[in-house]
Amino acid sequence: MRQWNSWGDSQVKMTVNAKASVFIQGLLGKGQPLVDASLADVMAKVPASRLPEHPLISTDAETRVRHARGQSLPDWLAWRSGDIGVFPDGVALPHTTAQVAELLALAKQHNWVVIPYGGGTSVVGHINPVADERPILTLALTNLNNLIKLDESSQLATIGAGATGPQVEALLKPHGYMLGHYPQSFELSTLGGWVASRSSGQQSLHYGRIEQLFAGGHIETLNGALDIPTLPASSAGPDLREMMMGSEGRFGVITEATVRVSRCPEHEEFHVYFVPDWAKAKLAVRELVQQKLPLSMVRLSNADETRTQLMLAGHAFAIAGLEKVLNWRGAGAGKCMLTIGFTGSLQRIKFAQTEVSRILKSFDTVPTGQVLGKRWHQNRFRAPYLREALWQLGYAVDTLETAVDWQKVTPYMIDVEQSLRNGLMAENETVLAFSHLSHIYTQGSSIYTTYVFRVGDNYAQTLARWQKLKADACQVIIKHGGTISHQHGVGQDHAPYLEAEKGVQGIAALRALATHFDADGRLNPHKLLVD
Repeated sequence: MRQWNSWGDSQVKMTVNAKASVFIQGLLGKGQPLVDASLADVMAKVPASRLPEHPLISTDAETRVRHARGQSLPDWLAWRSGDIGVFPDGVALPHTTAQVAELLALAKQHNWVVIPYGGGTSVVGHINPVADERPILTLALTNLNNLIKLDESSQLATIGAGATGPQVEALLKPHGYMLGHYPQSFELSTLGGWVASRSSGQQSLHYGRIEQLFAGGHIETLNGALDIPTLPASSAGPDLREMMMGSEGRFGVITEATVRVSRCPEHEEFHVYFVPDWAKAKLAVRELVQQKLPLSMVRLSNADETRTQLMLAGHAFAIAGLEKVLNWRGAGAGKCMLTIGFTGSLQRIKFAQTEVSRILKSFDTVPTGQVLGKRWHQNRFRAPYLREALWQLGYAVDTLETAVDWQKVTPYMIDVEQSLRNGLMAENETVLAFSHLSHIYTQGSSIYTTYVFRVGDNYAQTLARWQKLKADACQVIIKHGGTISHQHGVGQDHAPYLEAEKGVQGIAALRALATHFDADGRLNPHKLLVD
């Protein structure tokens, strides 16, 4: 059963081991958990619906509560406090594209606001209703989750946009294919959501980001249907796929997506290495990617994240033994953990591993084999559950990410971590911050930063702490010329910073597109663009 006020399956539990708890408490101070509201308390706050009765629309209180927020830290605080704010007036769960078109026609006729909803995993406010004098309909695509067509000759699969990550792979696997798109939200996020927010999966080095995977599809707009054909390549003007990727529901509702699939690989392995220091580690991963080796993933944790991850791993005796060996081999206090994925035929993997070993040897890297890599692979979608474990101890955790060119990677990482660590000094509060390079390119890299801080005396103070940290970090991103989002999209939280990346003319062009598709601002207002 999916939790109503937290992440994921209620049966999945994570705990913070004793050593890690002592470390966090020693750094941040003893946490004091805030009191959580009950579902019954929140349901009692749901107002009467302003929508008329309709067979496709549910207006019951619990359904409206469960579709009112996403998974950003402000959303988390809203869930836990019971102060949700604005609820949708109803939730529609259509089963067909025709029903989506019918609901959009009703919205246009009766002046409703429509919020497209995939898996509810947004961490930047994509799906949150904003106060409006018009009725608000959340359009959940949950039931549009079937395999519509598989063209094996072209390796193209057309799938309903509401299919979750596990559903997508389950649909393809019996035919010997896979998509290979693995964001950390994989278990809950949806194909349509990936396209609408320009998502990136953990093994994008091999399979590609969603912009490489999305070949075309069907979009229902308030002005009628838009079909984007699948073409191997085209020079016939701007690519309409690009227009819809990252549009966040402002231009239309994606109901079907045609994606480029791959044959299931013969074999896959994940190996972990330790590099003595950050300077060598950064040069090593840059060399691996610029050599264009056939790898599926390269992920590099800085020294602070490496230390924290090893502490969170538990198994104190085994980790102590590992630390002793690494220290003896020259990977001591400043060591950085490097995880590499090898995917494909055995011959291809053998070649890649030989080349990786040759390159990493010149950076004094210590290989540790597959044990830690297997553990990472088994738990790679469990990290979001850590927020609940820390919350129960009185701490809040959030993440932010960007991408910059190589020469900016280290200066940005140092600046953003320093900004976060010093962000609450006025309150005499310490912040734990650490980073990893999650997606590495020949041109540069993404930097994914996690930060943990003690919750305040109440929810308002806790939210104010997050707002301060987030705003300061976003200014650091702008200062270094990074993208305001590498993989989480814009939503509400990043919309005020988008102009720094797109420029005045770029924002004007996006507004013109929004006006063309939705002249009255009914589709997901206040997201992507500041209205």
